[in-house]
This record gives sequence, structure tokens and C-alpha cells, in this order.
Amino acid sequence: MIASLGMYDRAETSGANDRLWALIRDALRDAGEPAPETLTRGEGAYWQAWQSPDLCFSQTCGFPYRANLHTAVTLIGTPDYGVEGCPAGHYVSVYVARAEDPRRLAEFDGAALAYNEAMSQSGWAAPQNHAAQLGLRLRPHLQSGSHALSAQAVAEGRADIAAIDAVTWELLLRHDPVTAKLRKVTQTAPATPGLPYITARGRDADLYFAATKAAISALSVQDRAILLLKGLVRIDSDAYRAVPMPPSPEQIAHSK
Repeated sequence: MIASLGMYDRAETSGANDRLWALIRDALRDAGEPAPETLTRGEGAYWQAWQSPDLCFSQTCGFPYRANLHTAVTLIGTPDYGVEGCPAGHYVSVYVARAEDPRRLAEFDGAALAYNEAMSQSGWAAPQNHAAQLGLRLRPHLQSGSHALSAQAVAEGRADIAAIDAVTWELLLRHDPVTAKLRKVTQTAPATPGLPYITARGRDADLYFAATKAAISALSVQDRAILLLKGLVRIDSDAYRAVPMPPSPEQIAHSK
């Protein structure tokens, strides 16, 4: 079986994620569900895990969930990170530029965007949907592979702007000195459903929700603070699927 918590996993949070998983694992086992001893990390923590019939537990992004996974997995629930100005379990993307770049978002029309990947809600879909509503075009310039690398690309002048999910941005502010070279331009609106927990298709969503909620409650105050984790909420699958699909980077790159 596979369990992964890769979306907000970094050196400073990995220990807390391990302890969170241990609590979820034990709660599942107490309920008679098999669960792997440890988390899978690396490339196997993402699409390979999400699409596996052996998936026990993972966290995915809203865009992959609505585009590909909603018919292939069971939605457990959505962690609440207490993002300011958002309903529980929701979040925004933060547009960032170099600290010395004074432009407002409207002045970035046609600017070079660094994005983590084309299937990212926070790094691609949210900023493109938001920009389109304002009549702006953000040019896909550099696919970085991660939010941290997008931030680095902007800081180094290899892109003009990037969008970082609010939870990741807070973790970068805490742990990555690159943020000293960046500034928040603005953020997307409205808030969208956060990154959901999932398990394989056919598993008992209520059982997994109860086990996860109990584990979060049992997590130490210190570990919840490390993970920015406030609780667990239910957000219906339809709410994820209602978020607009943006054009692909290729479609935008070739549009006039």
C-alpha cells in the first residue's frame, strides 16, 4: 500500500508529516483498515501514488482532482490551514515579483510567468483564471517543477512573476531566504477549495475522514503549527469540479 503527503513536505516539515501519518495510520488500523508503516517520498508520492489501486492515503491538488482523478479516487476531506480571508479548507494563490519591481498586477500584462506545472491549481490555473477575468495575459515562460523553484526563478530575474499557493508561500517565508528578494503583488480571488486528502476508489470515505480528523486532533500543538494545520472539513466534489479549467500553457503561448 502507498501513503504520501508530498504537497507540503520539505525538510522543516517532514518530521511533523511523519508524526501526522503515524497517527492516521494507527487510527486506520484501529478501525480494521490496512495502512503502510511509512510515507512514500520522491516521485512516487504524486501521480504514481494517486493513480495506484494500492493508494491508502495522499494529498493531491484541486486541478488534478477535477481534471483526472475525481472518478478514480475517493475524496476523504480537505485540511484547513486557516488561510486569512478564506473559508475553512479554502486558499488563494499569491502573485510574487522581485522586491524592486514596483508594478501592480495590471502592469504585468504580457509578462513572463514562472509556473510549477501545467496541472497545478495554485501555480497555473488560479493565476491564469484570475488574470483572464481582469483582461490580462500572463505569458507562460518557464515551467519550474515546484513553487520554490518558481520563486527562485523570479528572484533571479529569469521570470517576471509567479503564483505560489498561500500555504507554500507561508512556508517559504518561514524557511527560504529567497523570499527576501521577493514581494507579494496581490492574490487571486475568489478563494478556491484547498488540496484534498484522497484514497483509492471504493474505500469508505466516512471511515477515512473520521480517522484523519482524530489524528489531526491528536497531533501536538507544535506539529500543527509546523504544518499550519487547523483541522479537517468536508468540501463536496462538485465544488472542486466547478472551478474553471484554464487554457493550457501551449494554448496561451500560441494565442494572440
